[in-house]
Amino acid sequence: MNAAATAPTYTADPRAIAQARAAAAKQANEAAIGKVAEDFEAFFASAYFEQMFSSIKPDPVTGGGEGESMFRSLMIQEYGKAVARQHSLGIADVVKRQLLQLQEQQ
Repeated sequence: MNAAATAPTYTADPRAIAQARAAAAKQANEAAIGKVAEDFEAFFASAYFEQMFSSIKPDPVTGGGEGESMFRSLMIQEYGKAVARQHSLGIADVVKRQLLQLQEQQ
């Protein structure tokens, strides 16, 4: 008996393929929108922390210099990213919901 003759054959259902592609595209789109929303929350939190840290003067003994302002801004950016990853402020959730809602309307 020939194995190829007894093996079941499958035909591709174009509608099922299209639905699977649409679902995958929607999931990828939601992930991209989530990333944008999280980046926005990180930017917002960084701007907030920048204002908070602007009134703090460097330590006269160990601080100061040109490097401190650069490293302080990097530290503040990382604080903003950490806050956004934890969804502490909830801004990313609101932005994501609004962007998805706008996209549904189009």
